Amino acid sequence: MSRENASDLIWFTSSYSDSSNPSDCVEVAITLATIHIRDSKRPDGPRLAVAPAAWTAFVRPRTP
Repeated sequence: MSRENASDLIWFTSSYSDSSNPSDCVEVAITLATIHIRDSKRPDGPRLAVAPAAWTAFVRPRTP
């Protein structure tokens, strides 16, 4: 998805954001091909875009 189409993304706060400050969160937008990640304090700032498999591996619970 190009930067021009980024305004079409639907952003939500990641359930993995756990902070006492509600504006201190990670936001995520999901498309079929890409998971977009941004800082909620800087919605127009830098973003990450990763493949769904990479995001799944990142958020997968770790076993001790």
